Amino acid sequence: IHPGYGFLSENAKFAEVCERSKVTFIGPTSDKIRALGNKVAARGIAKSADVPLLPGSQERITDFSQVQALAKEIGYPLIIKASAGGGGRGMKIVNEEAQLQRLYDLCKSEAQVAFGDSDVFVERYLTNPRHVEVQVIGDNHGNVVALGERDCSVQRRHQKLVEESPCPVFNEDLRKSIQETAVRLVKSVGYNSAGTVEFLYEHERKAFYFMEVNTRIQVEHPVTEIVTGVDLIKTMIKVAQGEKLPFTQNDIKLKGHALECRINAEDPDSFAPWPGKISAYHAPGGPGVRIDGMIYAGYTVPSLYDSMIAKLICYGADRQECLMRMRRALAEMKVDGIRTNIKFHQKLVEQPDFVAGKATTRFLDHWDHKA
Repeated sequence: IHPGYGFLSENAKFAEVCERSKVTFIGPTSDKIRALGNKVAARGIAKSADVPLLPGSQERITDFSQVQALAKEIGYPLIIKASAGGGGRGMKIVNEEAQLQRLYDLCKSEAQVAFGDSDVFVERYLTNPRHVEVQVIGDNHGNVVALGERDCSVQRRHQKLVEESPCPVFNEDLRKSIQETAVRLVKSVGYNSAGTVEFLYEHERKAFYFMEVNTRIQVEHPVTEIVTGVDLIKTMIKVAQGEKLPFTQNDIKLKGHALECRINAEDPDSFAPWPGKISAYHAPGGPGVRIDGMIYAGYTVPSLYDSMIAKLICYGADRQECLMRMRRALAEMKVDGIRTNIKFHQKLVEQPDFVAGKATTRFLDHWDHKA
């Protein structure tokens, strides 16, 4: 069973049921999901593996007094996160003491509803970082390889909208350092499938800090596949069959640049979901253009699930060529009958700061995309 990107992909109980039933779960074993899937436990593992961490809690928080003590210790702003969270859910930013009790209670209740686990943790909040993650994959023979980094800084409410590889501001020394850090972390628990180690990066200090591990394949994996030439899903299946990784770290070379735009069924100005029936659909094509999706003319986008309906991925010899192809592909793509965020992406790939590679996680706070 390959669990895809959804909640079952990081559900240790589901993986355990598969193991007991002699069904191969194409992903990490249940003990690895438990070890790294809980954010508090993962911080402890990262600390033991000498991975840079932001100041914050090292154990699960069960009482508001613990949050108050941490707030005095690390200061504001801080962020409260669901221990079992993922996909940008279960996060609350606290800018001052007056907000602390309300946002703590809200985060706990949202965590319980979303993940069935109300545990939270706290860490210092960086106000203007980049979100950079490292794709890793391991096998059952002790081998772990990093496949470059992805920049996922353009986000709305912690939900990624655009991903690219490599990161526009990374050099080879920084890339080597963050990859080695990611591998050291997951190797310390014997990780044995595809996963992503996520970091916050302060460009001014040239410093990165561990955020979390996603114990699954991610939506944005195609950009890594394109620049490395590695079929990640195929490799996951081979690893699950007991095979060794067919490559070593020295075999991995990043070539060119790849960019992914998440095409969502939502209003391009307000980002409000827009389910409904697609009356006409045209997918772009040509060199360096890839579409991952399943929509078609006549398909009805339901209101009960995530709004993402397709992924548009473009590749170029460099970032400039990649952006040129993305502009053309977005202009060619047609999804009629519902509203989508295609127009948002068309504006984004022309926006000067984004084109210059300057976008941080606060990018959408400062850019009026409706203008």
